[in-house]
Amino acid sequence: MDDTEVEVLTARDVPLGGPRAMTVRRTLPQRSRTLIGAWCFADHYGPDEVASSGGMDVAPHPHTGLQTVSWLFAGEIEHRDSLGSHAFVRPGELNLMTGGHGISHTEVSSPGTTVLHGVQLWVALPERHRHTARDFQHHAPKPVRLDGAELRVFLGTLAGETSPVPTFTPLLGAELLLDAGATVTLPVDPAFEHGLLVDAGDVRLAGTLLRPAELGYAGTGHSTLTLTNESDSPARTVLLGGTPFDEEIVMWWNFIGRRHQDIVEAREEWERASERFGHVDGYPGDRLPAPALPNATLAPRRNPPRA
Repeated sequence: MDDTEVEVLTARDVPLGGPRAMTVRRTLPQRSRTLIGAWCFADHYGPDEVASSGGMDVAPHPHTGLQTVSWLFAGEIEHRDSLGSHAFVRPGELNLMTGGHGISHTEVSSPGTTVLHGVQLWVALPERHRHTARDFQHHAPKPVRLDGAELRVFLGTLAGETSPVPTFTPLLGAELLLDAGATVTLPVDPAFEHGLLVDAGDVRLAGTLLRPAELGYAGTGHSTLTLTNESDSPARTVLLGGTPFDEEIVMWWNFIGRRHQDIVEAREEWERASERFGHVDGYPGDRLPAPALPNATLAPRRNPPRA
């Protein structure tokens, strides 16, 4: 019997930019858990009919202290950033952008996209790399067939497959498609904690049933994870993992720092169009203004103490 304890994190609906905003389901961060490894943010969206949702149209906006990880199940998103990158996010292909000291970018669903469906994830950078140079990387992992499942490893190592994309802390990111009724036991690093986000199907992680849009958290100390698709059709999940991130972070809007003043400075520099964030070419509109800071000091957050 698998004695892995699983904490179930439920999503909340959040509008993403503008009056005709598409709605995303956000499972990280929340009060009970700020991070899973260095994964600090998870938005899950779709499948949305672009004709009714309006699709994705996010004007130039900044990031500091983090990496963005874009992974699609359906549709296409055009990415432009202040590094000069112009790329498309397509199903089964990783787009990873490093904000570091500062970057700005846009995300717009392409004209040919009729259905938009995927995840947007953030990774917190450790203090020693928080001000690293901006960067952008693309990787298309090959699908790997297991008994009862297919996986694509976009970061880290799983089932003998390793992504060539470097990370600043030990991480795992993979999409797993489970056959109807299939059970798969995956060898994992016991130094990692893991989160399983369910996109489609009812999936049991260890002894805990997870339904679509739920994220199951399993702590460190386990050398295997067992997944069972209890649906009569294929199930899709995203497995995230990493060594516990023990630094406190301050996370507000699109910035990650270590203290309130880090956020204040980043916001001020964005509002005055500082070269810290550069300029995005090719977007037919204005940049996003930063929201007003709360009338209180932003407090650092970390996960609950490990047992």
